[in-house]
Amino acid sequence: MPRLRKLAFVVNAEKAGASDLARELMTVARREGAGVRAIARIPLRRGALRGCDACCVIGGDGTLLGAAGEAARTGVPLIGVNRGSLGFLTTFSPDEARAQFGDLIRGHFRIDRRAMLKGAIGSAPPDIVLNDVLIKAEANSRLVRLEVVADGELVTDYICDGLIFSTATGSTAYNLSAGGPIIHPAARVIAMTPICPHTLSNRTVIFPESVKLEVFNRAGGERLLVAMDGQRNLGVCSDEPVRISIAPLRLSLVQHPDYRYFSVVRTKLNWSGSPAPRR
Repeated sequence: MPRLRKLAFVVNAEKAGASDLARELMTVARREGAGVRAIARIPLRRGALRGCDACCVIGGDGTLLGAAGEAARTGVPLIGVNRGSLGFLTTFSPDEARAQFGDLIRGHFRIDRRAMLKGAIGSAPPDIVLNDVLIKAEANSRLVRLEVVADGELVTDYICDGLIFSTATGSTAYNLSAGGPIIHPAARVIAMTPICPHTLSNRTVIFPESVKLEVFNRAGGERLLVAMDGQRNLGVCSDEPVRISIAPLRLSLVQHPDYRYFSVVRTKLNWSGSPAPRR
């Protein structure tokens, strides 16, 4: 990959050690001849990454999600350094970042291109997210009745606490907690997982990347909350459908050349077993 000439650093100062680590990595970047730009505001504002070759995010997965939309819009790859808990997206540990950052700046990395979702209420302008779109009752204690239509065909209606629409990347987030499947990030699909459905036969449905989904509120006047990546609300709605599809943009994630997805999954989820020796 080409050498990185200018890097933005997005740092979640509330994470222990994040600020100190950022200063260390900025020093490495300057030593390698790269310019640096520090950004404290999350989510990123439009234009925050303009002119950058990459953006180093130091924090947890939530911090990276706050940078994902602008990074995808500007085509700037993200380097995720974990100072949070699980770190499915921030795949570099602090020690790995310290040891490998010079190599990354010199272009020794590969790019993972991740699918994103586009969500909108009615005819309003859409927003894009990396992990998921959540539809639930505005009042937390209420059940909702949601009718789902895929490419004009009725799927079914759900009486449940809500629905999660997830990318393959987001399958290890809220979707997994709600009993949904783990999906390899190379799969261009949308997973729809009901939250606490009142019918035992209701399970996750996997849709192809070309699908156009519409979700209608059939809860008799109950207002719905539409949340994007668990960080920001698209808004509330009562009569207008929520429209969800795969976004035309992709997010570029910087990975070490030896990155292996299931190695990360085994580590983060504490799966037993180790890779069998090759013969």
